[in-house]
Amino acid sequence: MTEVLGWALLVAGGIAVVAVISALFLPDWPNPEYTLGVEPDPGSEPFVNAVAAYLNVPVYRGGTVELLQNGDAFFPAMLDAIRAARETVNLEVYIFEADATGSKFVDALSERAQAGVEVRLLVDWFGSLKLGRAGRAALTEAGVKLARFRPLNLRNLVRIYRRTHRRAMVVDGRVAFTGGAAVSDKWAGDVRNAHEWRDSMTRITGPLVSGIQAAFAGNWVYCTGEVLSGRRFFPPTPPADGPSSISLISSPSDARQPIRLVFWLCFANARRRLWICNSYFIPDKRLRKAVVDAAVRGVDVRVLVPGNHTDAVPVQLAGRTMYGNLLRAGVRIWEYQPAMMHAKTVVVDDRWSVVGSANLDERSMELNEENVVGIADPGFAGAIVHGMEADFARSREVTLEAWQRRPVWQRALERLATVLVEQY
Repeated sequence: MTEVLGWALLVAGGIAVVAVISALFLPDWPNPEYTLGVEPDPGSEPFVNAVAAYLNVPVYRGGTVELLQNGDAFFPAMLDAIRAARETVNLEVYIFEADATGSKFVDALSERAQAGVEVRLLVDWFGSLKLGRAGRAALTEAGVKLARFRPLNLRNLVRIYRRTHRRAMVVDGRVAFTGGAAVSDKWAGDVRNAHEWRDSMTRITGPLVSGIQAAFAGNWVYCTGEVLSGRRFFPPTPPADGPSSISLISSPSDARQPIRLVFWLCFANARRRLWICNSYFIPDKRLRKAVVDAAVRGVDVRVLVPGNHTDAVPVQLAGRTMYGNLLRAGVRIWEYQPAMMHAKTVVVDDRWSVVGSANLDERSMELNEENVVGIADPGFAGAIVHGMEADFARSREVTLEAWQRRPVWQRALERLATVLVEQY
């Protein structure tokens, strides 16, 4: 009897280990290749309407969008917006550290809370470990409502690797910010040295602000039970002249994986230009095929990724295994040299852009809470193109010949890095 029980426990343990490994390191349920897509030109009204209808999201019309490049541009704008708040400040961010930049945000948020403004701060538990108890205490004592997404406890062990990676800041329901940056000294400056990261944020006014607010509100109710609704959070903003846009919110529970789909629709429908800037570039086979197909049909496809200053070497190694297929198709790839390149932008045909928190990796598609916006505006697209042209000048272009000559040991490390692709 004891022997039978022992074998039963051994089998049960083996099944448990296999299940955990599968959940952590294998992709979601296998899906067939994507086909068809939409016919209209990217950025056109029919294109925006078709994408919005398929993804079941509203089309926002009007307002303004402004691309802010690097911390010297976006941190002052974000802090000024907080200091000007009259009713509400809602901020969700993955990383929040107790450094000089973090102190500025703590002071600004605390001052507004003490002035009677409703201030809510939602941080990821893992990403905000460096905020510390003292930083959290300073905020809550000032009246800031602070929540941490999935703090470590026994109930969350099976979901501990599913984090919120969203970037969503909304002030008075009328001005919003989203993009790739978080609250840390790493994002300060203007890439004057290797310690100042390259990144961008987008300042938004008008109807699209509601989409950013919804990204915050969804995770806030999950963490606190407080439902944010009404005019203070979603003030009426009638359609007006300006860009047409959509807002996408992604959670691991969404089987359709809308962010993967919106990227695929961008890549598959590009006619002239497809420029991709992403800090963690490990697209799955469907996205890679869409990029390759675009290059083959004559689209100017360019990819900008981090160089040797990356903060995630395994991600870079896994991404480099994909260079050969892309380069052979005519895709041009640059690795940014001065510092860590953390921006997440896509521009298609000089009319359609996608910006937000999502990386081009399995973690952003399947595991993280993410938010992105799609914007049909030639001026905004032109700002992204202008910024990437400046980045190319500070980057090293990867050639097929150089990639093929990389040493055997590097190839082995690249292959090894792909084993953990689901967790990057």
